[in-house]
Amino acid sequence: MGTAVPAVWRHIHILLGVAGLVVPVASAWSQATAPAAAAPLPVTELPELTVEAAGERADGPVQGYRATRTGSATRTDTAIRDVPQSVSVVPRQALQDLGATRVESALDYAGGVTRQNNFGGQTLFNYAIRGFATGEFYRNGFPVNRGYQSTPDAATIERVEVLRGPAALLYGRGDPGGTFNIVTKQPLPEPGFGLTGLFGSPGQARGTFDASGPIGAEGRFGYRLNGGAEHQTSFRDFVETDRVFLAPATTWQPTPDTVVMLNGEFLRNDQTFDRGVVAVGNRLGVIPRSRFLGEPGDGRIRNENATLQLRMEHRLNQQWTLSLGGQYLGGTMNGYATEASRLLADGRTLLRERRFRDYAWDDFDLQASLTGRFATGPVQHTLLAGLEYENYRNRERLLRSIPNAAPYAIDILAPGYGQAAPALTRRSDTLEQTQVYAAYLQDQIALTPRLKAVAGVRVEQYEQDFVQRATSLATPQSQTAASPRIGLIYDLTETVAAYASYARSFRPNSGGDATGRSFAPEEGEAWEVGLKLDLLRDQLSLTAALFQIDKKNVLTADPNNSGFSIAAGAARSRGFDLTLAGTITPSWRIIGGYAYVDAEVTRDATLAAGAPLLNIPRNSLSLLNVYEFQEGRLQGLGLGGGIVHVSSRAGDNANPGFRLPGYTTVDALAYYQVNQRVRLNLNIVNLFDKHYYDRSYSSVWVSPGMPRTVLGSLAFRF
Repeated sequence: MGTAVPAVWRHIHILLGVAGLVVPVASAWSQATAPAAAAPLPVTELPELTVEAAGERADGPVQGYRATRTGSATRTDTAIRDVPQSVSVVPRQALQDLGATRVESALDYAGGVTRQNNFGGQTLFNYAIRGFATGEFYRNGFPVNRGYQSTPDAATIERVEVLRGPAALLYGRGDPGGTFNIVTKQPLPEPGFGLTGLFGSPGQARGTFDASGPIGAEGRFGYRLNGGAEHQTSFRDFVETDRVFLAPATTWQPTPDTVVMLNGEFLRNDQTFDRGVVAVGNRLGVIPRSRFLGEPGDGRIRNENATLQLRMEHRLNQQWTLSLGGQYLGGTMNGYATEASRLLADGRTLLRERRFRDYAWDDFDLQASLTGRFATGPVQHTLLAGLEYENYRNRERLLRSIPNAAPYAIDILAPGYGQAAPALTRRSDTLEQTQVYAAYLQDQIALTPRLKAVAGVRVEQYEQDFVQRATSLATPQSQTAASPRIGLIYDLTETVAAYASYARSFRPNSGGDATGRSFAPEEGEAWEVGLKLDLLRDQLSLTAALFQIDKKNVLTADPNNSGFSIAAGAARSRGFDLTLAGTITPSWRIIGGYAYVDAEVTRDATLAAGAPLLNIPRNSLSLLNVYEFQEGRLQGLGLGGGIVHVSSRAGDNANPGFRLPGYTTVDALAYYQVNQRVRLNLNIVNLFDKHYYDRSYSSVWVSPGMPRTVLGSLAFRF
């Protein structure tokens, strides 16, 4: 897979070497500190090897739609009810019911998570939570969005945990609206093998497998292997996708107190680069939603990704646990694409720009943390102290044509393809090298049986060298930031808790101003108050929150130096969101949410104060309902539907007159669990064939939503 896979093997010996050094040392420490008469812990209680029937774990499967624990919000296994923050979990069951193939399907029903730039369909480049777009997300607590990773495949996902509000304390640099963490599938205690075939309109075929089980009679080793292949012909003319992936996972228990986990994912995605359609006079629908405005002869963009994660957890004694981890992530993206540049006044002639991309990236992360559970008098503590290091390298070579000199025009009303390609005369060749050093401390405090607090701070040193090699212009920067967080939650009753929290975020701005100085980093500040309710005898969980987030040092045009920027902009988002998940009756499960978001510019050199933020709806709603018959002749039959509503949004920062219209789509689903081994699924996406547009970057880059699509799948479990 290009340069990505060889790079992985260059780093495997480092990660395995760390494990080989740490495990015997930790084991010796454990034996020295443990009481002589202490009985060894049974194998079945170790975190990654089994799923305890007695209760849910933060890294394990969820029964139905209602998760009760999270590991993402605190980096400890904590009851969601005890976290002073809005947290929602989309479990594997919901992805299965939806027939999902990508993580975006999970985010659609997480509540208040809206779509943003997807980089021509290639990546999950941006999404938005609480009014602010971000590209930050994580897999098993490690960063994923380095370089241009392909959109994560749903087949490897156990659960998706969405955190609202700043997460800088535990995850470092990022945007203040929120983030999410993907928890991947881990080895199971019982052997099993599954096959799933999916077929759909207009031309989708996909096959996946899932194998898992213990290795050896003692059960010290476990494995899981997910993989698959997919071909998809889009409703968009000339747009196709081919994808193959393999995701191995292993666990090893060298001692009763130690578990080592190795996870990998290798993915190749070949896909047509597609910027969508254009608006004519700020109007959409002038051309069909299927019309492709690139060049079919460009072929497809190849995106190859490889990830390897090594984690170790060792119980030092009954109170303290040591966790160590490392990740290597690398990839390449290359290929040609033709993209819209400007629509002329005649409303039909579109100037286009041809581009060639050759991108490559590597990211190496190390994490170490120590968790202690102890008491100081009547006060209970869960103390977490951690260190992190990241080394990131990203090279981007981009060749472009100049539309004003070589228009490469197309008639959007009667397109003709195959004209001579223009010369690529503009050249950009950038190299970014980043190192990050961080330390954090967090204390979860049970002040009384009803009153709990979370408090902590992270100090992060960010060093970046950014060079435009085409011009030899270098803009290095070094930033240090402290990111605190504090929250309180109080149990008003056995089923209702009230909470309040405050947190800050920090995200470096790349590049420099007209004088060559690096920009000040973006800084965010967020306040949140809310209620958490457990309803219907703890079968349905609901969280309602009010929030305000302010962000400063946003890049804006320099009024005194054309073509340059300054870090002087500011934005604010405030509103209300609600999420719910669980069961109404034993047969009826439900998940979704609502968000009201008032997000606007508060200071900018070119945009007026009060201007809305790009692609942020004032109102958004999602709700998935599924009813499964539990007895009688219809036992095993499930029927359901989902609704997604998104109100109108600003569609182009440079053109206030262009807005994306609001839309409401309805999905329908049915499945039949023939027996424990066979399941049939039928999904109809956009049941009423609504014409809509789910995102835009400008009035000439507008993404049309998927038309009515029928998907059928058959799953076998052996």
